[in-house]
Amino acid sequence: MPAAALPDPLPIRPRGPLNAIVRPPGSRSIANRAQLAAALGRGTSLVRNLTPSDDTDAMREGLVGLGVRMERSGAGDDWLIHGSDGVLTPIASALDVRASGTTARFLTAAATLASTPVVLDGTQRMRERPIADLAEALRTLGARVEVLGERGCPPLRAGGGARLPGGEALLDVRRTSSQYVSGILLAAPYAARDVTLRFVGDEVISRPFVDLTLAVMREFGAEADWRGAGAVFVRAGRGYQAREYVVEPDAQGAVYGFAAAAIAGGSVTVEGLPRSSIQGELRFLDALAEMGCAIERGENAITLRGAPKLRGIRVDANPWPDAALALAVVALFADGPTDIVNVPNLRIKETDRLAALECELAKLGARATTGPDWLRIEPGPLRGAAIDTYDDHRMAMSFALAGLRIPGVSIRDPGCVRKTWPGFFEALEGWA
Repeated sequence: MPAAALPDPLPIRPRGPLNAIVRPPGSRSIANRAQLAAALGRGTSLVRNLTPSDDTDAMREGLVGLGVRMERSGAGDDWLIHGSDGVLTPIASALDVRASGTTARFLTAAATLASTPVVLDGTQRMRERPIADLAEALRTLGARVEVLGERGCPPLRAGGGARLPGGEALLDVRRTSSQYVSGILLAAPYAARDVTLRFVGDEVISRPFVDLTLAVMREFGAEADWRGAGAVFVRAGRGYQAREYVVEPDAQGAVYGFAAAAIAGGSVTVEGLPRSSIQGELRFLDALAEMGCAIERGENAITLRGAPKLRGIRVDANPWPDAALALAVVALFADGPTDIVNVPNLRIKETDRLAALECELAKLGARATTGPDWLRIEPGPLRGAAIDTYDDHRMAMSFALAGLRIPGVSIRDPGCVRKTWPGFFEALEGWA
């Protein structure tokens, strides 16, 4: 059933130990990086497994607005992307990034390569998500960027110079978003001069996402890498080359399959994730292993087996903050409290996720407390509840897992999952 046609609230069916095989949609994190690299490259790329979602659709529509030609290849989720060779000629004066953070941050940087200025805007929540630090870093590199919204938030205007001058910039991304870094990196191969980004305190929040960006860039032929712990370098003039690129299944989506087995017991096997996967969210498995679950890794699949009793843990979730929501729900079923720390950017996601977790976990019977960058979950007697999702796909998917063991759990606004996994609830119903 399409996400838009689901009953609201949507009741979740409890069930016993699982024996399920899960194949998540293509990674939208990889997809949006690959779409942009292909769009800026020389020649025509074939990007496979570009699964539809609000995020990937917003990126595609934004690139088309910047003058990039794209069309489906066949009847599936494969797309031909005709590269611009780093010269963007917009056919639209305004781009709607919707609620997609990757689209907003990546296209802000890409628009500095545009021949005419464009305005980027999005949902009301996007107008509350800061972007001023990215704009300032781009201006330091010589780009034309102007924030038009209040408190350093979208809308903004970028482009009109047709070239990013380049050079060196200092970014403070200890508590904000690694997407600022990734956006600049993705545009940097087309700068006039080499680009070096240095980081305050040698720290980058969610660093695995920067590693993911660098890996995709290199796959498309760019020269980009770390320079020690506190800087990253991109060679100008190399650009991207067209290629065929297959998008891996989404490790962020796989998180919900693994968490389901931890909660309901039994096992879940996620197919399609290679042993060499570059997705940092797979480190989430280390936390579940510490809680007592068993992990088996194959060449192209990972199986998680639930534990008879889960242990509460203390975990630094900075490398995989989005998966912290699923872990918080798993913690409801642990023997003892769980502390999730070093996740300050959860405050500035699709909603204030720490505040939302504190409220909704309490509905289910836990005692949840939060600070500026941490969450503590103390399990209590569990009960069913209607869960508010705050127009946040990860709140909906994470709390649906609680309903696998707690009778009476329902999810309000279940259609919000269309942002990244429109078929999530249909898939969940089949996990048995």
